[in-house]
Order: sequence, then C-alpha cells, then structure tokens
Amino acid sequence: MVPDLILFNGRITTLDRSQPTASAVAIRDGRFEAVGDDATLFALAGPTTRRIDLKGRRVLPGLIDNHTHVVRGGLNFNMELRWDGVTSLADAMDMLRRQVAITPPPQWVRVIGGFTEHQFTEKRLPTLEEINAAAPETPVFLLHLYDRALLNGAALRAVGYDKDTPNPPGGEIQRDARGNPTGLLLARPNAGILYATLARGPKLPLEYQLNSTRHFMRELNRLGITGVIDAGGGFQNYPDDYEVIQTLANAGQMTVRLAYNLFTQKPREEKADFLNWTRSVTYRQGDDYFRHNGAGEMLVFSAADFEDFREPRPDMPSNMEEDLEEVVRILAENCWPWRMHATYDETISRALDVFEKVNRDIPLDGLNWMFDHAETISDQSIDRVAALGGGIATQHRMAYQGEYFVERYGAAAASATPPIARMLDRGVHVSAGTDATRVASYNPWVSLSWMVTGRTVGGLRLTPPADCLDRETALRLWTENVAWFCKDEGRRGRIAPGYLADLLVPDRDYFTVPEAEISHLVSDLTMVGGRVVWGAGDFAALDDNPLPPAMPDWSPVRTYGGYGAWAAARTSTGLSAHARMSCGCASSCGVHGHDHGKAWGATLPVADLKGFFGALGCACWM
Repeated sequence: MVPDLILFNGRITTLDRSQPTASAVAIRDGRFEAVGDDATLFALAGPTTRRIDLKGRRVLPGLIDNHTHVVRGGLNFNMELRWDGVTSLADAMDMLRRQVAITPPPQWVRVIGGFTEHQFTEKRLPTLEEINAAAPETPVFLLHLYDRALLNGAALRAVGYDKDTPNPPGGEIQRDARGNPTGLLLARPNAGILYATLARGPKLPLEYQLNSTRHFMRELNRLGITGVIDAGGGFQNYPDDYEVIQTLANAGQMTVRLAYNLFTQKPREEKADFLNWTRSVTYRQGDDYFRHNGAGEMLVFSAADFEDFREPRPDMPSNMEEDLEEVVRILAENCWPWRMHATYDETISRALDVFEKVNRDIPLDGLNWMFDHAETISDQSIDRVAALGGGIATQHRMAYQGEYFVERYGAAAASATPPIARMLDRGVHVSAGTDATRVASYNPWVSLSWMVTGRTVGGLRLTPPADCLDRETALRLWTENVAWFCKDEGRRGRIAPGYLADLLVPDRDYFTVPEAEISHLVSDLTMVGGRVVWGAGDFAALDDNPLPPAMPDWSPVRTYGGYGAWAAARTSTGLSAHARMSCGCASSCGVHGHDHGKAWGATLPVADLKGFFGALGCACWM
C-alpha cells in the first residue's frame, strides 16, 4: 500500500540508533512506514500521497511530558492569566490590570502558578498593596509555586476569610495586628490551604471546559508536545473530572496523547479507593489517545512530602509504611504500575523498604513503577530503584525553586538536585517532564534548557557544566525514555518504522541554537498520528486543527495565548510588550532592560557603533 503522506527535504533526527538521521519519512495510517532519503521514499508514493517540503528544517520526535496535569489544567486554562515566561513584573502587572478591566463579576482573575519571582528583572512578587490597587473590586488569586497565594481584599471576601477563620492543618492565613487576614496564604508545610482556597472559585460550564481543554492542548502542540502522562491531582476526582477528556476522546478531538494515573483524594481511605478502582478499571483501558496508566502520584497521604523548599523538610509519620504497604500490595496483585510523589531521599528510602518487602512476596519485575521528582535521592537509593526494576521521573521544578533550595541547603547540595547524570550512569530508567501547570510551567523547552545549561529561569547556575546533559541525551529524556513510563516502548518516542507518527519542526534548530535560546524555542509544525495539529511560519497553511475562540469572551487566552503572552504580538499595542516577554537574551540592557523591540525600532545612530556605545552604553545591539 502507498503512504498517505511523505515529508521530504528535512534534517530528521530519528533517535533510532540504527538510522540516526534521514531527509524524508513516509506515513500511513498514523504511523511511520519508512524513513530514509528523498529519492527512496518518493518511489513509494502513489497518486493519492500528499507531500510536505520540510525546506531543510530540523525535525524531532514529538515531545512527551512524563508528568503534568492536563486533565485539571484543561478545565481551567481559559480562566487563567499565565505569567509563565514573562520576564518583567511591570509587564505582568500590566497584564493583570488589563484582565481585571474585562473580567465580569463574580469571576476571578487567576494567576495559577507556572512562574517564579526570580524570572522577573525586579526579582520579587507584587505586594498585596499593588494587587489591591490594580483590582479594588475584582477578586484576584495569585498562586506562586506551592509556597504561597496572594489574595486581594475582594478575593478574601469571596472566599469568606475573616478574623474568625482558623488556620487549616498545614497552612497559615497571615494576619495583621488586629487579626484580620492580610491576603497572604502560606503553605506550612503542605499546599492544602492553597488547593482548598482555589477550589472556592467559580468554575466554567461543561461547554466552556471542553473549549478550554482544546485550547490547552493546542498550546501544548504549539510547543511541540504530542503526548503527556497525567499524574492526577488534588480535587481531581475520577471519573467525574475526567468527563471532559473522555468526551473529547470520544469525539476524536484529542491532539495530545494522554495516559492518566488515578490519584486518591481521601486521606485514610486510600485503600478503599484503589480496591474500587482495580475492580472497576482495566489497566491500559482506552486507546492511543486516552489510556489508563496505573496509580498515583498520590498513593497515600501519609507518604506525601510536599516540595516547598522555603520550609524545612517534612518528616513522614510513623504510619507511612503500613499505609503504603496496603496500597502497594493491591496494585502489585493487580499488575498495576504506580508512580509515587517523593521529593526527599528520606521519604524515598522508607518507601523502598516497603517496595522491597512487597517484592519478596509479589515480584515487581515488569511493572514499570516509578518515583516522581526525587530531587535529593541518594546513590544508594538509586541503586535500590535499579535493582527493583523501577524508574525515576524527573521534572524541572528546580528551574523554578533552585534559588530557594540554595538558600536552605547550599549551592553544593543544589549542584546535583536531582542527580540526573548519576541516575543515567547507574542504569535506572529516567525521563523528563514539567509537573505543570502550578509548580512549574508546561513549556518543555524550559526543561530541556535547564538540563543542558544547569541554570534556573532566573539565571542561577545550579549544575556544573561537567554534570549537565548534552542536547541529544536531554531530548531522549523527553521522547523515547518516556515511552517506558507508559509502557509504549517500541511504539513512541522515535521516528522509525512502526512508531506512532508524532513529530515536530522547531522554529530554530535545537542542536545549533545558542544555549540561551533553547528555552525560547517553539514549534512551526507539530504532527500527531500524521495529522498537523499545529502549523506556523512556513507551515501555517497546513494547520488542520482550527478551534473556535476561547470561551468565555473575557478569557485571558484570547488576548495573551499562553506562555510568554505570545498572542499579544498579534496586536500593535502588544508588540513591544511581547518583545520584552519573549526576549531570548541572557541579560537585560542597562538602558532599555528587555525592551529590545522598542530599542530596535528607534531612530538612533546604531551604525556608528563606537560613537553609539560611547554615548549611551546601550547593549541592545551587542
């Protein structure tokens, strides 16, 4: 049979060691049928075969996020003002003020994570006074990582917090001298207070949630993501909160392949949850676009060591092992893999005691279980994971929290947090992801940049160059390595015959751009199953994924799009701000900051380099 499609004249990185490069690929029935040179593949073409000229561009396998929260994120994406990738607090606050002006009551303006104060040139968060001045009447909820939330007065009134509201377990409502809440909520030590407060906000109706989830998937496609593993989440109940994804899957409207894990929601009732689910859900039920992937990331609440590096490391209670063993035995008996949230080695080593105990009775070999995060895992624990055949799913949380980790534990400890190079050297299954959308951004290129450069989004070097990953290794952690974590080895993550036809064409060559530009890459062409789900630039006309406008009509997505407020560039008033937000330079100009768009468009004697630099000391043209 002839192929449906041939892509040719490209520089294809296949990640197939038997054929690492190619110029053309043939696709049939959603899979790669052949990979090779143009002439060989043209010989396979028939009269119905479409051809796409790659124009000499770099092609990569589609990116797969090993740990994110698309199910939950999609329900809310259209309501959220994203500060991800915005490099100036002044710009971020301008976005906030503009959004407040068009958000009708009783809706909130929400900035729900994905950013850190260290990404701003000002190196700080807004004050409560600044937020209240920007929004005197409209509720504003601003979540910073999982350490704090800032609420203006209107939001405090909306959620009903006053001087009589007690602090919940593990959280603090900061108060003034009179005992009234100031608007600052602190996770001490866990994020329960942040989750619970956010859950009090208005929700979108089902029709809007469907639209919102599609827009979120398209934003992921824009960045080259073709697949994710959804790790569940707090206040994400199965099956109710999965109705939207299931509806889209039934309608053939999934543009990101999603494997989902089931996350218990009930402290002290975890065993009952997993007994019920293993009886009612078949492991890997679904299809290549929406499939069950096992249990976690929350297995039992007594083993959850939240990752707030501003607070001391929490010690897990004495009942952790008993609670965890009950659940792990159920999962092992039913051949369900699991993923377990674990930040600190102290938690990991205790969990391994349990896993090794269960393994003596029920061998875990072939279950593809894993730890998530594992920032401070020790060499001894890495070896124990390898001996049990497990994996470690790492994420770029340190790119957003590295400064806080250094403040508490020191630069030496941060230099191998997490120790990805050592994990790989010791033969453990390792992959990469984001843990988006709250504790870090969903942008995969930020993760790739962090692994290659060793730097946070604020520019702080954490990992010494000798321990950073090369670009190909980092790419494998985002592609073929993730396949093991969803039992898709040999099916996804490479451009090779028989593999699912998922790929991207980045707007610049990932392998040759300066390191400082890796985090600013986007995709010009993203294909899932051979379908063009995102097209831009040279490939805009091929886009086969048109969406209706974001709903409701006041949605921040209509104005800003997503990461780096990229859609603001579509309007004349947004061009300068967008240039600042998406600036790819390593440091700001002493005169113009990151406002290079304005500087480059100015009438200045830039041709007279000697005189110009001597007069103004400007670095915009350096």
